[in-house]
Amino acid sequence: MPSLDSIRIFIRVAEMGSFTRAADSLGIQKGRASTAVRKLEEALGVRLLHRTTRSVQLTEDGRAFHARARDVLADVDDLRTMFAEDRVALRGRLRVDLPTEIARTTVMPALPAFIATHPELELEISSTDRQVNLVQEGFDCVLRIGPIGDETLIARSLGRLRMVNAASPAYLERHGVPRTLEDLRLQEHRMVHYSRTLGGKPYGWEYPIIGTDDYATLALPGGVHVNSVQTYEAAGLAGLGLIQAALYGIRQHLESGALVEILPDLRPEPLKVSLVVAHRHNLSRRVRAFMGWIEEVLTPYLA
Repeated sequence: MPSLDSIRIFIRVAEMGSFTRAADSLGIQKGRASTAVRKLEEALGVRLLHRTTRSVQLTEDGRAFHARARDVLADVDDLRTMFAEDRVALRGRLRVDLPTEIARTTVMPALPAFIATHPELELEISSTDRQVNLVQEGFDCVLRIGPIGDETLIARSLGRLRMVNAASPAYLERHGVPRTLEDLRLQEHRMVHYSRTLGGKPYGWEYPIIGTDDYATLALPGGVHVNSVQTYEAAGLAGLGLIQAALYGIRQHLESGALVEILPDLRPEPLKVSLVVAHRHNLSRRVRAFMGWIEEVLTPYLA
């Protein structure tokens, strides 16, 4: 009978497409991963993986075994903890990905309390603003803002992140404080333009259409175009133009007075925020605990 450890190693190798990356994510030597999969193949009497110098791919038998084995391991984990949810400490590695600004401003300041509650848990936190590949990069859970982008993933909606309009006091002193959309034109306001790709079409100034659930955009001029959330907020702080940003990222600047909220009745559309996993059966106690905690952390910023 194949061991559960060898099955876990096989699943990680299959999903990451690499013995080296799988071994690194599991904290074991590459040789151990290779040996475990080879012994698993010998025990089953079939070849599970096609191996080349550059890649590892599932065979037909490997795909069938992978699908069943993943569900079996999830059931085993549930059986182990079904009577000890509150008594058994969380152990092992948890690999997650977070948007950079949320990680910096909101999650990391709150993380010591989570670590204190689960001291035996090993957290690997990636912070990037690109859409990572959960399966190939070995993530247990990711926090995603905006569209999920892959219908095969399992998403749990947390709500929507509140957005605000803001500018620096120095900028408002030069241009005046807008009270209406028309003021944005009459006072010749400028905005900091943001897009994920430099040179792309600016998004424009977003505002709600009164009396409906729809939003529209107003084209405003701007001399600065950035492709980073951090740079976008820094440009607003420097007085280079108006910005529309998530409350979680600039709350401290609003509280300190470094930024001032404007047009509070015309805030842009809140951004959808979701916790995403690759498979529904991957919701281990570690993942469930982290998902519940991060939802609590983000609740004050959700519309």
